[in-house]
Amino acid sequence: MSAGRASRPVVRRLADAETVARAGAGEWVRLFRAARAKGRRFRVALAGGSTPRRLYGTLAAEPFAGMWEPAGVDFLFGDERAVAPDAAESNYRMAREALLDPVRAPAARVHRMEAERDDLDAAARDYEASLARVCGTRPRDAGGPPPSLDLVLLGLGPDGHTASLFPHAPALRESARWVVAADAPPPPLLPQARRLTVTFPLLRRAAMVVFLVEGESKAARLAEVLDGPADPERLPAQGVAPVAGRLVWLVDRAAASKLVHAPVVDG
Repeated sequence: MSAGRASRPVVRRLADAETVARAGAGEWVRLFRAARAKGRRFRVALAGGSTPRRLYGTLAAEPFAGMWEPAGVDFLFGDERAVAPDAAESNYRMAREALLDPVRAPAARVHRMEAERDDLDAAARDYEASLARVCGTRPRDAGGPPPSLDLVLLGLGPDGHTASLFPHAPALRESARWVVAADAPPPPLLPQARRLTVTFPLLRRAAMVVFLVEGESKAARLAEVLDGPADPERLPAQGVAPVAGRLVWLVDRAAASKLVHAPVVDG
């Protein structure tokens, strides 16, 4: 699952966490405007975590709030924990509180993963159908290829995971499904072991993938992912390789402090 030439990452080293959030908001606005210029809605997969939350707050405040319109967006999700949508651990709840409610996103434009269901495999299949419907493509069960999302937001876990694609998990070897049920390492390492997650086949079709990484605690792992040998079984973030899209890492100086060989640009 090595990244091809089209997937060579751009690593932007930014001053601090706030600058990372503003850079992410700038990419969001640019891609939103490009989609609207083509006469369609902007399709984005949201991520959980503290760094995306800061981005969402930036998007919901001026000046960025005035640069895009939530009615022109389809809000999708990259992964979700098997909890109720109002649970504290829910990625949907975090996105709703930080972004969707503040900007008054229309309910019809928000497509959450129903990971609270007992049958997670059925929930994953239903989310695949939602992706096809939102993107106007044939369903996977009818032979359709994965849709191309305009933007997928991702974070980097302390073990090198991204979305809910964990080291050595069966989901890493999925070659057909767009969304699957997955198991995280059991508590206390990570809460809520059961998850839904998008897979590499969907991520490879994205027009743009943006990783958001901040803090000194991520520096060693980020260096392994970007400077080290390819081993996506151990470091799943390495397996994110859009075949015709862009792969961008927005990282603050603390997170980038151990990078040596990665193609870093400042600003």
